[in-house]
Amino acid sequence: MDIRTCEVGVASSHAADPYDAFAEIGRRIDAGQLAGAVMFCSHRYDRETLARAARLWSMDRFPMIGCTSSGELTEDGYDEDSISLIAFPADGFHMVSHRFDDLIHFDASEARRAVRDLVARAELGSAALGEHVNHAALFLVDGLSHSEEMLAMTVQDALGEIPLVGGSSGDGMMFKETAIFADGEFHGAGAVVAIVSTTRPLHVFRRQHYKPGSVRMVVTGADAGARRVTEINAEPAAQEYLRLAGAPHVGTDPTALDMALFAACPPMVRAGGDYHVRAVQTANPDGSLTFYCAIDEGIVLTLGEPVDPLESVTSTIAEIREAVGEIDHIIAFDCVLNRINAERRQLGRPISDIYRRNGVVGFNTYGEQFHALHVNQTFSGLAIGR
Repeated sequence: MDIRTCEVGVASSHAADPYDAFAEIGRRIDAGQLAGAVMFCSHRYDRETLARAARLWSMDRFPMIGCTSSGELTEDGYDEDSISLIAFPADGFHMVSHRFDDLIHFDASEARRAVRDLVARAELGSAALGEHVNHAALFLVDGLSHSEEMLAMTVQDALGEIPLVGGSSGDGMMFKETAIFADGEFHGAGAVVAIVSTTRPLHVFRRQHYKPGSVRMVVTGADAGARRVTEINAEPAAQEYLRLAGAPHVGTDPTALDMALFAACPPMVRAGGDYHVRAVQTANPDGSLTFYCAIDEGIVLTLGEPVDPLESVTSTIAEIREAVGEIDHIIAFDCVLNRINAERRQLGRPISDIYRRNGVVGFNTYGEQFHALHVNQTFSGLAIGR
């Protein structure tokens, strides 16, 4: 799609060489007429080379943000080993961004000041678009930083009424090195927030494909800083989780502690009158479990049960249409465990078809941010109307 049609531009490439990839993207999107762009890329690309290729394409004419992924969402639905890019035409959009570095020493007060300044820039810069400008904030954070909860709360507080939605970067399922892209470079232990402004309808959403079951358990031992649970119900965490989640199908076979089980039987916690997934990332050799988000002693967990993901995604799309009318595109942050569960149930292609028909682009995450929450195993995103 040529960006000169004044529509949101979307392009992807599987070219192994980043320069070839951006040459392919450049044949579909004219970078000279953009307000901003968002890139999601496979962790297999050499990051320095990819950053140079991205800068060459953009020529630093507009803000461009992005991150590494655990799978991409392209025009074909679920994808991998690719670059997926969405670009906003300057005649209908405005975009500003701010990067956070050194999340270990994150200064919440300074972050609020920076985000409030970003809001002021967004409101001033987008005034020329017309009356009734809508704003939404896209948020990308290093998926191994363990900082998402504090960041989401702080940034959403400073954004005020502007809704935040985003995702935690991935590196396949390696859990070794994730990164965000901002200001022309990839950054570890960082985050970036971008405010997208337009007179078109915007709608942020969140949907999880799980419901609470009847099995409950209590975290009786945990290292909160490391997001690691050592004991559940006063038993070794991995062993007890397997007993509760796996029986009677796998008993206590330790080889059953894999991503498929984590995806199918996620622990959930009740907060704010609703249930939220607290997804398991890995089972460790010492019998502990590492989670994708904050976890601490005393938390009561309920084992989740999957609902029909096809029905769930279809219902979500219907709700989006009610909110924005005709959909232009959807920038989606879809948990990698959703993808694993869909493919295990042989639903990857049908879900990809739904994504393709409704202009979904984005990536598979290590976690999602929605307003002030850091959540797991959701299909979240920003829908853009025509």
